[in-house]
Amino acid sequence: MNKKISVIVVCEDNSLTELLKRYINDSDNFFFLASVSDFSKAYDAVKELSKSLVIVDMSDYQEQALNFINRTKTDFPEMKVIAFSDKPDVELAVRTMRMGASDLLSLPLIKDEFYSSISRIYDDLTGQTKEKTKCRIITVYSNKGGAGKTSVASNLAYELARITKENVALIDLNFQLGDVAPFFDLNPSFNISYMLQNSDKINGDFLISTLEKYKDTSLYILADPPSYAQTENISSKDITKLFKILRNTFSYIVVDTSGGFDSISLTALENSDLVFLVTIVNLPALRNCQRCMELLEKSGIDADRIQVLINRYMENDEISSGDVEEVLGKKLYWKIPNNYFTMMTAINSGIPVSAVNPDSNVAISYKNLALLVSDNVYRQKFDRKTEGYKNVAEQ
Repeated sequence: MNKKISVIVVCEDNSLTELLKRYINDSDNFFFLASVSDFSKAYDAVKELSKSLVIVDMSDYQEQALNFINRTKTDFPEMKVIAFSDKPDVELAVRTMRMGASDLLSLPLIKDEFYSSISRIYDDLTGQTKEKTKCRIITVYSNKGGAGKTSVASNLAYELARITKENVALIDLNFQLGDVAPFFDLNPSFNISYMLQNSDKINGDFLISTLEKYKDTSLYILADPPSYAQTENISSKDITKLFKILRNTFSYIVVDTSGGFDSISLTALENSDLVFLVTIVNLPALRNCQRCMELLEKSGIDADRIQVLINRYMENDEISSGDVEEVLGKKLYWKIPNNYFTMMTAINSGIPVSAVNPDSNVAISYKNLALLVSDNVYRQKFDRKTEGYKNVAEQ
C-alpha cells in the first residue's frame, strides 16, 4: 500500500474546509491532517513535516497568502502548494505560480479539477512524473557575427533563474567559438562532450552535480568543449537526446548556438519552443535577418516560434523600430537598449549586467524580458482555464 501524503488546509470558510476534507480523505493517496485559519500557525505546522501538500484559500487575504506561499516554498522546497480563489484570473495565476504554487484553482470547487491537480502533485512528490511538461527550450540565434547573441543568452538565462527561482540550464552549442563560460568567469570541470559520453547514466542528480552552478543561483551552465576535436563525433541525434533528458530536470533551457546552419544548430532550433533571432539596426544586418527568417521557415520551423529581438537599440536611430518591422514583415518581440559602458564592464568582469548596475536601462530590459518569457509559460498553463475563470467571475 502506498504511503499517503498529509494535507494541511489554510482556510477560514468552514464549509469549504469540510468539502476539501471529504475529497481528500476519499482519495487514495492523501489524508487530511489539519485545518488552520492563520498563516503563521500554518507555517509552524508545515515545518514539522517532510513531503506534504498545503492547500491555501487566498480569496480574502490575497497578498498575505502570496507571501505565505513564497516563504513556505523557499524554506521547504519539497512542499507542494495548491491555491484557491473566488476571483481567479490569469494575472493572479501568474503571480501565484511565480511564488511557488503548483496550481491555482477556482471557487466554487470543481471536484474533477481538484482530483486532477492533486494527482499531478502526488506524482511529483513520489517521483512518478515522467516528464516536465512545463520546460521551455529557448534558442538564441544569429547568423550575423557581432549581434551579441551570447550576451543575450547569458543575461536572459541568469534573469530567468533569478526571477523564477526554478532550475535553468544554459547550454553552449557553439563548438568552435563558444563564449558562455567566459561570460560568467567560469572554468567548468565538465563540458557537453563529457555529458554525451556518459549519456546512459544521466539523470536529474547527475545533471545537477555535473553542470556548473553559477554562484548561489539556480542557473546551471553546460560549456562547450575546450578542444574542437572533442566535438567531431557529436551528432544531431546526441543533441536531441540531451534536450530530452534536460527537459526532465530544468524548467528553462537557454541555448547559445553557432552562427551557421550546421546540423547541431538546426537540431537546437528544431527542438526549441522559442527562437530569438537577434539582430542589430543597420541595413546589412536587417537584410541578413530577413534571409535568416526565410531559411528557418524553409527548414520547417514554425514562424510563430521565431521572434525577432533587437540588440543595442537606440531610440533616436535613423532607422526606427517601425522601419525594422516593415522591412522584416514581423512585429518585434523585444528591444535591448544600447549601453556600451555597462555592457563592456559586465563582459570584462565576467558577471551579468544586472550585477554591474541593476538600475541601468539594459539590466532592467533583461529583467523585463525574462519576466515576459516566464509569464508566457505560466499563462500557457492557464490558457485552458481562462474561460472557466471568466464564467466564475460572471456568476
